[in-house]
Amino acid sequence: MINIAEYIQKSFEDIKMTDWDLEFRSARQLMPVLWYSKWQKFSWVIEKAILSCKNSWYKSEEHFLPEPVKSTWGRPWEEFLLTRYACYLIAQNGDSRKIEISFAQTYFASQTRKQEIYEKRMEENKRLEARAKLKESEEKIEETVYNRWIYLPMEFATFKNKKIETLYNMSVKALKTKRWIPEHRALADFDSEVELKAKDFIYAMTDHNIKNKNIIWKKHLENELVANSKATRQTMQKRWITPEELPAQEDLKIIEKKRLEEQKRIEIKK
Repeated sequence: MINIAEYIQKSFEDIKMTDWDLEFRSARQLMPVLWYSKWQKFSWVIEKAILSCKNSWYKSEEHFLPEPVKSTWGRPWEEFLLTRYACYLIAQNGDSRKIEISFAQTYFASQTRKQEIYEKRMEENKRLEARAKLKESEEKIEETVYNRWIYLPMEFATFKNKKIETLYNMSVKALKTKRWIPEHRALADFDSEVELKAKDFIYAMTDHNIKNKNIIWKKHLENELVANSKATRQTMQKRWITPEELPAQEDLKIIEKKRLEEQKRIEIKK
């Protein structure tokens, strides 16, 4: 006996196309799987799904990709390539009385959720890697400036703050207050990937120029750091990124703790 759920799921998988890790399905091929026999009725569902996409502040043209219109017997032949999210919206806007639609809603909701979890984990990985790289760069430039003027940890903290004040156009204390970050915590633990890489780039430029120009004395070292921070801020703003307006991200210390707990569970299972 054929399991209807497995049959429908297989049908969804059979019409799946992938390109650079992106998943697409043809609207024309999806139509019969969802038990629609006429394009006119199915196109109404697609139109409602496109409207839902726009209402959710997504770019519909990135999820409902129109294919060049062909002509069959003098009639236009519309076609769309649909992302997984587009298929999910179509299922949500379809005739819920159809058993195929009900299965589609469950299937695509599950697949969309899996993708969201995967993307979130990849984003966390990028932030963890960028944070580790920033820490290395910070240690490197700390050694560089210590050898040229700064000898006390308190002085290096002031040196680092010059970078924050210039990049974000506000004091460290004001930025922490704005982002609800505890005073004793490092701002970088709540940074986005782009912020972490921007800070790393500032340190890399500063370290290079200090050595290349043979810069010495505290004031000159700070001027070099400020100049590179200002240039980085200007570059970000040209790309419509205002550093101080970026929201605080999930605490990287919490993410690291989760990863350690995951690793322990894996080792216990072994």
